[in-house]
Amino acid sequence: MRFTRRQALAGLALAAPLSGRLAAQRARRGPAPRGSPSLCLYSDQMRKVGYSEMGEILGMLGFDGVEITVQTGGHVPLDGNIDLHLERSIEAMTGSGIEVPIVSTSATTATTKPLQTIMWWAGEMGVPVFRPGHWAIQGGNVAASAMIAQREISWLAQLATNFKLQVAIHNSTADFVGSSVADLNALIRPFDAMIGFDFDIGYATAATDPAGGLAALDIALPRLKAATVRDVVWTKDAAGAKKLTQCPLGEGTVDWPKFFGALAKANFTGPITLQLEYEPTDELAAIRKDLAFLKKQRAAAYGLG
Repeated sequence: MRFTRRQALAGLALAAPLSGRLAAQRARRGPAPRGSPSLCLYSDQMRKVGYSEMGEILGMLGFDGVEITVQTGGHVPLDGNIDLHLERSIEAMTGSGIEVPIVSTSATTATTKPLQTIMWWAGEMGVPVFRPGHWAIQGGNVAASAMIAQREISWLAQLATNFKLQVAIHNSTADFVGSSVADLNALIRPFDAMIGFDFDIGYATAATDPAGGLAALDIALPRLKAATVRDVVWTKDAAGAKKLTQCPLGEGTVDWPKFFGALAKANFTGPITLQLEYEPTDELAAIRKDLAFLKKQRAAAYGLG
């Protein structure tokens, strides 16, 4: 369940007002240079909230930025008015002092108008990173599905050059191409450095174990464009089968100090997106708690006051 504008503003009634820096910040073309990663929220967490109100709410919560999502039924709908909606959403965020360092979509076919429109507008408005959707494994044929994905990535590489974008491919679950970061790295190796990773430490950890998740990060770091954060635990369902369960940050199996330490050592300053997919009783409170956790980890790793 996603909260509405009224619920969000009610939950923030006692929040501190926007800082003078954020309140005075003017809209600009692209995020300002940073010395540490920007902490962003996946915009679908607020898909019932209007563009202008969302920027204000994110500022009150304390986020640096937002990952704007374009998908069917999403915050920005994947329809015939993508250009209008995407322009409005980016302008609303930057006008509120919220960075837009990444735009993502569920679309994967690079030769179609919707995906090309998203990439064009992202590049035109100074968004540095674009994340395409996931390529499902078709009929259990991993090799054939990987070939399809690589063909689409080759088209994305050409568009990225044309639109001056970095493309970040997300490592997801075993149902999709690239759940193995090593395999995904092999897929993108033929392309130039415009193509890289949106590294998901939660999914990488779930694929193996905490040490394996960090080993996967080592593979991704040379081409790391963005990171998505979630925490996970393995549980059992009623039949006793293993089940991947997402949970609040710090309550699962991810080794967060080592994850942030590796990012800091590599001088990574790109976006880190919180994508909350567990089911808290109070979603707004859960977002606040996870953001506070991320800020603490970032401060410790990057030496922030």
